[in-house]
Amino acid sequence: MLQQVTNTGLEKQEITLWVLRTDQIHPQISGNKWFKLKYNLTEAKRRKFHTLLTFGGAYSNHIYATARAGQLGGFRTIGIIRGEKTLPLNETLAYAKEVCGMELHYMNRTTYRQKHTSFVISELQAKFGSFYLIPEGGTNVLAVEGCKEILTDIDLPFDTVCVPVGTGGTLAGLVASLKTTQQALGFAVLKGGDFLYNDVNQLLKAYDEEKLLGWQAKYRIALDYHFGGYAKRPEKLCEFVNDFSKNYQIPIEPIYTGKMFWGIFDLVEQGFFKKKSVILAVHTGGLRTNA
Repeated sequence: MLQQVTNTGLEKQEITLWVLRTDQIHPQISGNKWFKLKYNLTEAKRRKFHTLLTFGGAYSNHIYATARAGQLGGFRTIGIIRGEKTLPLNETLAYAKEVCGMELHYMNRTTYRQKHTSFVISELQAKFGSFYLIPEGGTNVLAVEGCKEILTDIDLPFDTVCVPVGTGGTLAGLVASLKTTQQALGFAVLKGGDFLYNDVNQLLKAYDEEKLLGWQAKYRIALDYHFGGYAKRPEKLCEFVNDFSKNYQIPIEPIYTGKMFWGIFDLVEQGFFKKKSVILAVHTGGLRTNA
C-alpha cells in the first residue's frame, strides 16, 4: 500500500513523498523481515533442515520475526541473544519464547562479537545439533534476493527510494532492483555507520559481481541521523515519532523508521533533493502485534 505524506517543507520544494507500507504485510513478520526471511526459509526447507538458529539483541525485530516465521514454517527455532539473561523477559523475547516456542540462549558480548567464526559455530553445532544459520538481522545473499522484490509491484515513477539501514541487506536488495534513472538513499541507524558502505558492497558483490560498479554509483548512506546510537531514544526523536504517527496516521518507531523520516524531512529543508522530485520511503516495520 502506498500512502502520501505532505507538509509545508515538501510543498515548498515541490517534492512528492510516498510511503510504501510494507509494515502491513504481516502482523509479526512485517516490513523488510518478510522479504529477508522468505528465501532463507525456502533454502532451509530445500536442504531439509528442521532447525533455524539466528542471533540478535534483546529487542531485536529479527528475533521476533524469525520466531514467528519459524513457527509458521514448522521449524524448531533457536535465538542466540547478545548479553545476559534478564527477567522478566521483555515483550520481544517473551513473544518469541512463550508464544512461538523459540529456545533462547544467551551469549556474552565478547563471544557474540565473534559469533560467525568457525570456532563459535562449531560450538553451537555441538550443543544444538544440525541447524540452518540465519545471520544477525537476516542479512545475506538470499536476503538481497528477497529484498529485490520489495518494489516489484510498485508502479510509481520515483526518483529516490529511502530506507533505514541496520545491516545493509534491505538497501542492497533495493539497489539491485533500481531502474537506470533511480537512486537509493539509506539512513544509518547505528553510530559510526561508515562501515555499512563496505557491508552493502560485499553483499552486492556476492549477489552479482559484474554489476557491482554500476550499483555502487546508485546509492548513498546518510550517516548523521543515528541520534546517538542504535537503541538511543532522545526526547526530541520520540516526540517526532509520536507527532508523525498522529499527523499522518502512519505508525512508526524511533529505532528505524523514525530516524529515516526525520532525516528525509531535514534533507528536504536543506535542499538535498531536487525540486519536483518523487521520493519513495520504505516503511520497514518494527511495530509489534502479538496477536
